[in-house]
Amino acid sequence: MKIICVGRNYVEHAKELQNEIPTEPVIFMKAPTTLLKSEEALYYPEFTKDLHYEGELVVKIAKNGKKIQEKFAHKYYSELSLGFDFTARDLQNQLKSKGLPWELSKSFDGAASVGTFLPKENIIDENGHYNFKIYKNNTQVQEGNTAMMLFSIDKIISFISQFITLQQGDLIYTGTPAGVGALKVGDELIGKINEQIVIKTVIK
Repeated sequence: MKIICVGRNYVEHAKELQNEIPTEPVIFMKAPTTLLKSEEALYYPEFTKDLHYEGELVVKIAKNGKKIQEKFAHKYYSELSLGFDFTARDLQNQLKSKGLPWELSKSFDGAASVGTFLPKENIIDENGHYNFKIYKNNTQVQEGNTAMMLFSIDKIISFISQFITLQQGDLIYTGTPAGVGALKVGDELIGKINEQIVIKTVIK
């Protein structure tokens, strides 16, 4: 099982971190040991003083595929959920300033929580999109809709599969909208799809 992530897939998020707007998907990966199930606590890592949440729609790959054409990509997933791409922002900024990879800031143990998966046909809206909201301590901090994405789910699947064979069970974190922020011990994060809670993570 692979965890593949898309960076800078929402214009406003790229702007809030003062990043360039990409012309093709920005891809990075997380180790399998980053996976954290909903209701499992994330313990604040000792190597950072600036832990951030990034709420994202997560796609579960339903069957193996490589070099998938975009028009067929919808056949390769049937379930969606939400996840938190936890980031040691201070460490990430240090690495980026040196032109180094982000992995240490994004691929530490527990850095990819994931919620309950739902059939995509049950949560798609009348315009063919998916909506979600992220709450921190019961206050809404993020709102996303796949219509806001620079690169659609089908485009992402097709793009990744040109380089990396996708396998059943792989997870794709599709990027975060604006509204990311810092966490402290005791904070609680909740993610909803169409007002249904699918993920909850507490920071300890």
